[in-house]
Amino acid sequence: MEKIKDITAIPMHSLLLTKSQDPKAMESLKKFTDARIGIGRAGTRYKTMPYLRFRADHAAANDAVMLEVEKETIEKLGLFEIRTKCESKYDMLTRPDWGRIIPESQKQILLKKCKKDIDVQIYCGDGLSAPSIGANVGDLLSVINLSLEETGISIGTPFFVRYCRVNTAREIAPMLKAKVTCVLIGERPGLSNGESMSAYIAYNARPDMSESDYTVVSNISKKGMHPTEAGAYIAELIQKMLEQRTSGLNLKI
Repeated sequence: MEKIKDITAIPMHSLLLTKSQDPKAMESLKKFTDARIGIGRAGTRYKTMPYLRFRADHAAANDAVMLEVEKETIEKLGLFEIRTKCESKYDMLTRPDWGRIIPESQKQILLKKCKKDIDVQIYCGDGLSAPSIGANVGDLLSVINLSLEETGISIGTPFFVRYCRVNTAREIAPMLKAKVTCVLIGERPGLSNGESMSAYIAYNARPDMSESDYTVVSNISKKGMHPTEAGAYIAELIQKMLEQRTSGLNLKI
């Protein structure tokens, strides 16, 4: 029996299934995006291949949200784990407020294992894309740490937060007395990429901070901003935050 090919392995920009008045222009356009353009139709419907690809990408996006980060992945990255108030993915999705709260027992783990009074605290969380951790964090952390260590900036102990939301930073930063906090967290997946993550960076993160105090680097993945490139840019932003003592809208880039 012939093995069925993985339809998701076909690059979207190669799916040119409709005739165009300017084929070269259409081909050039598709090289810059995975958007579903130029894929043709049969009457009012998708053709079979684009339809199957849509179903496959949609399933991959659902998996990215619902999957758990494997303990082996966390250990391979050299991280220890804590969790938020959430007990499951269902809790995290239905009670986002719980995903921002660190229970007292988990705070004690942080206080015991982490450095304090540091310039920068970097940690990662699953957020809405479990695959993003294994796909990006290794390269990101190595580049960020290397760049910051060369400037003499003190870096805290990295760790992983399960069932994490961005605003865990409001509790973690004051606890560890970190000037800058960088949260590497899985993004809500789209139909073209289920391994993307964002970096939310804040100077003097605290419970009463506003959302505009975050500086955000998004679409970090091998299909977007490559983790090594993103790591260098994040390190540059952190240095500017320490120099200017601010972040978000007030940061001059």
